[in-house]
Amino acid sequence: MVQVYNISIFTENHIGILNRITIIFTRRHMNIESITASESELKGIYRYTIVVKTTESQVKKVVGQIERQVDVLKAFYHDDSQVVYQEIALYKIPTDTFMNGGSETIVRAHSARILSMEVGFTIIEKTGQPEELQKLFDELEPFGVLEFVRSGRVAISKPMKTLESYLAEM
Repeated sequence: MVQVYNISIFTENHIGILNRITIIFTRRHMNIESITASESELKGIYRYTIVVKTTESQVKKVVGQIERQVDVLKAFYHDDSQVVYQEIALYKIPTDTFMNGGSETIVRAHSARILSMEVGFTIIEKTGQPEELQKLFDELEPFGVLEFVRSGRVAISKPMKTLESYLAEM
């Protein structure tokens, strides 16, 4: 059964590792829905969060292949019920329509916040689930969205075993 999987990959920070990881998905004709890279809780260890829609058997194979990469320390996969996740979106709208058009009410109703208010534009930030971010976009669109950008998924697994304990076992 095809469903959404969150793959967490922990690596050392070496040039080309992300390229080698994404090639694994390309070779299997698997589309990456979202990808985020950042430092992890351990100094010198980096985390990639990749979201894919596939079957469990396919994701197991991909994670196994990823773990065989030299610079990969550990890789995990979880379905959406096993993680807590968020995304962030930024919206740029004209300041004059923001001030005069009622979009301020929409921003408050969505628990978004204003990051910057300039003469020509206002930048709004919203953190939440993809559906929430899209709903705010849909409501702001009549006011003239000048730019819109959404991050990849940032996810933390619910299981309590830490990366440090996995590394100690290795």
